[in-house]
Amino acid sequence: MTSPLDRRTRVHIAGHRGLVGSALVRHFAHEGFTNLLLRTSTELDLRNREAVRAWYAAERPEAVVIAAARVGGIAANAARPVDFLSDNLRIQLNVLDAAHEHGSRRVLFLGSSCIYPKHAPQPIAESALLSGPLEPSNDAYAIAKIAGIKHVQALRRQYGLPYIAAMPANLYGPNDNIDPNTSHVLPAMLRRTHEAHVQGAEELTHWGTGRPRREFLHADDLARACLFLLEHYDGDQPINVGTGLDVPLSELAAVVAEVVGYRGRIGWDATKPDGTPRKVLDTRRIKELGWEARISLWDGVAETYKWLTTRL
Repeated sequence: MTSPLDRRTRVHIAGHRGLVGSALVRHFAHEGFTNLLLRTSTELDLRNREAVRAWYAAERPEAVVIAAARVGGIAANAARPVDFLSDNLRIQLNVLDAAHEHGSRRVLFLGSSCIYPKHAPQPIAESALLSGPLEPSNDAYAIAKIAGIKHVQALRRQYGLPYIAAMPANLYGPNDNIDPNTSHVLPAMLRRTHEAHVQGAEELTHWGTGRPRREFLHADDLARACLFLLEHYDGDQPINVGTGLDVPLSELAAVVAEVVGYRGRIGWDATKPDGTPRKVLDTRRIKELGWEARISLWDGVAETYKWLTTRL
């Protein structure tokens, strides 16, 4: 079932205060949606099964985007695998079951590119899922997200529901996590570089070797893709969302330094983990549907830095 969503559709954006969720709110509002159902985690704990069922019974959302998740960088994933596994399994299980039980017509589950094997052929096609071992530092999170994909596929198979799953590349943008201990690589680089610049440091040090290659997608581009997929995609297989372009982290560090205005030396701590050597998504399927990313890495980093400076 693919067709435009009526702009009066009751849409639950789960996780609306996070990086992705806030971008979804901005985009859906810009596109004229007037019935966005938004609840903070204090108002509705998505880990609480009975609370979620009761809320869905009362609100009856017609469309759902599951952007709520416990997320974090390589250090957080490695340190707290139980939290990342348990919380994400509960969130997605509760929301998907409640959506089905109470008649949600369209649901989009957002996974992550970390679901793919550590040494998957590059660029990574959707068919690589479950074809090899995962990156050990975030395997608990990846397993939870894979379970979500399988849950969506099971709902399609058993009940014929047009629920779908999308796998975004590494995300960044306003409202990202900038905690130095739990953030992902790009916001961590931005904060570290900003602080070095403000302090007049002659050198700063990033984690790892700088050799891994990563693809970065702005959250606003993902938000556009989510609405596009809800209106244009109805397939059993998850679909990748990205730019199709990757850069070594050493190059990313140089872009960040230029945006910030930092002129000191950039060093690397090779005792810290690199993670997956390369991760870039094969985005041919979504491009064939008619969607492409619009925001360049430079413009996206500059916008994100402008936001970050208002938070430090």
